[in-house]
Amino acid sequence: MDNGSDAGNAHHLCRNSTIQHGHTVLLKLPNGEVRSIKVEKDSTLSLGRVGSFFANELIGQPYGLSYEIHDRKLKRLPPLAMQDIAETDATNELINDGDFVQPLSVAEIEDMKKSGFHASEIIKTQIEQHANYSLKTEYSKEKYKQRKEAKYSKRFEIIEPTMYEVCDYWFRKDHHRIRDIRTDTLSQMLNLANVRPGGKYIIVDEASGLVVSAVLDRLGGECRIISINDSDSPPAYPVLNLMNYDKKGLAKVLSTLNWSTAQEDHVPVHAPLDPTPGCIYSERQRARLDKRKVASDAVMKTRSELFAGGFDGLLVASEYDSFQIVEVLSPYLAGSAPIVVQNQFLQPLTGLHAQMRQIPRYLAPSITEGWLRRYQVLPGRTHPTMNTSGSGGFLLHAIKVCVANIPSVV
Repeated sequence: MDNGSDAGNAHHLCRNSTIQHGHTVLLKLPNGEVRSIKVEKDSTLSLGRVGSFFANELIGQPYGLSYEIHDRKLKRLPPLAMQDIAETDATNELINDGDFVQPLSVAEIEDMKKSGFHASEIIKTQIEQHANYSLKTEYSKEKYKQRKEAKYSKRFEIIEPTMYEVCDYWFRKDHHRIRDIRTDTLSQMLNLANVRPGGKYIIVDEASGLVVSAVLDRLGGECRIISINDSDSPPAYPVLNLMNYDKKGLAKVLSTLNWSTAQEDHVPVHAPLDPTPGCIYSERQRARLDKRKVASDAVMKTRSELFAGGFDGLLVASEYDSFQIVEVLSPYLAGSAPIVVQNQFLQPLTGLHAQMRQIPRYLAPSITEGWLRRYQVLPGRTHPTMNTSGSGGFLLHAIKVCVANIPSVV
């Protein structure tokens, strides 16, 4: 099968391994909160209670490092190591942790912070003055220290923008904007769609660019993607911004069309692209005409590529009628190309499933739902977490076949 991308002329979409000017990075704070922040040269980055620092100190540094803020400057810290905790016969059964057990007042703690005391010194003072600390179990003591670290520490970690971390960040921040696509659901979409380097894919992404970002990440830029949307201009995918791809490289592998230009009978209506004979144009007007012509030529080229067909898969995450989307775009798929449709709710996919079963060119449509349970994994304290998400959405998977090649049965 011709994937439309030879090894010799494949486009490589590189992601920097170090933080650069203009990158949007994820920072993990002591309390476990993850924030996204844009690194601009000569600017000051503020992390609220944790403190602020100069952005230039992060530029050129690799991802995954931990820092502590001291007087608006960063100090690199070694990674935290997991320590074994020896259990004792102590019990928390008779401990009453009221206000009286901690004589250190809030005002005294604030004075210590203003005097420049390190977080570890504040925590040590609290432990020394805690009336019932010695009665706690070793596990309770460790949890107490962690709670105080989250409250007073000025430590933070730069998270590498892997697809897992980006998806998890958006799911925790605003799962509705990514259509409830959880990390396990996203991985299933990529696997069911057989996403692989060198492939060509059609994507309908109304999940803030999550599906587009995941396909680009899986393919490493050795691919061709056409994204269909309902916007007159290329959509601003907020998820894609966190991947920090090179814009020139991204433009070579990703093109967008809206639903109007994705129709074969569409007749574009736009302003004149060429200068009118006899008219005198300023440099600004000529630049505008040139820019408009470049954009128009790119759309026409993308339309021709779409209508030529031969795509290796279709991935859909949209609020619109799934059956109409599949019917419009499936003719451009190659034989045996997978179709994967995601939806937050089961009912739309059951209707799509029933309709696709009546059409011979859709082979074995099936609906699945993922299940994910997080576990706390610590020495002697491994157990499932008590709170978890109810669902990451539902998936319909089918294979497009070329019915013209199926022999008739007498």
